[in-house]
Amino acid sequence: MTDNIFQIRDLFVDVPNLTKKPLIGKTPNLSILRDISFNIVRGDILGIVGASGSGKSTLGRAIIRLLEPSSGEIYFEGFNITHLSEAELRPLRKKIQMIFQDPMSSLNPRHRIKSIIGGPLKLHGFQNVGRLVTEALEHVGLPDYFKSRYPHELSGGQRQRVGIARAIALKPDFILADEIVSGLDVSSQALVLSLLQSLVKELGLTLVFISHDLSVVRRLCNKVIVLQNGHIVEKATA
Repeated sequence: MTDNIFQIRDLFVDVPNLTKKPLIGKTPNLSILRDISFNIVRGDILGIVGASGSGKSTLGRAIIRLLEPSSGEIYFEGFNITHLSEAELRPLRKKIQMIFQDPMSSLNPRHRIKSIIGGPLKLHGFQNVGRLVTEALEHVGLPDYFKSRYPHELSGGQRQRVGIARAIALKPDFILADEIVSGLDVSSQALVLSLLQSLVKELGLTLVFISHDLSVVRRLCNKVIVLQNGHIVEKATA
């Protein structure tokens, strides 16, 4: 029996269409995702690709319940999380982490790296936070003294590695990476991709990697889903 960490069934996501907001009455909805169904197998690196506006990021955020779907069902480790409240989702958040596209906007510029990585650990009740921050930095190839630095003191590739360290520090089962190398130069992209590959093997992670760059997806992922206009048009191996 296949070990599916996520199961997505008949997923629809609609948002208010503000470009057609009437003077009187209800704002019509705009359909972003329609009839999406697939499984994410534990240990896989799944790429989600498509042109701009195809619904890639919306799908990623819906999977991890940063967006609530209009209809359909999402199962995480066999448990239906589709309509859980934020309070009910909180115990699951440490198992499901996200790495954001722009580390400069996702890392608080007023906080040192030790607070950026350590804050979520304290929130989820971890002990020995300082040691765990050091371990997370070691995993992503950054020295311990980086704990005292601010995000603006790091390069783009280093900031993205801090974002990865923040995600893995909580010892999650699943990570969503949304266009995380699109703003990096080629050498930094290569370092981040190699790092992700090694972390998936070393830590037993499952990774969904959202990108518009097919060459990057081919290098990193073992399975691919292609989106077009809110529909899945292809599922295949990389």
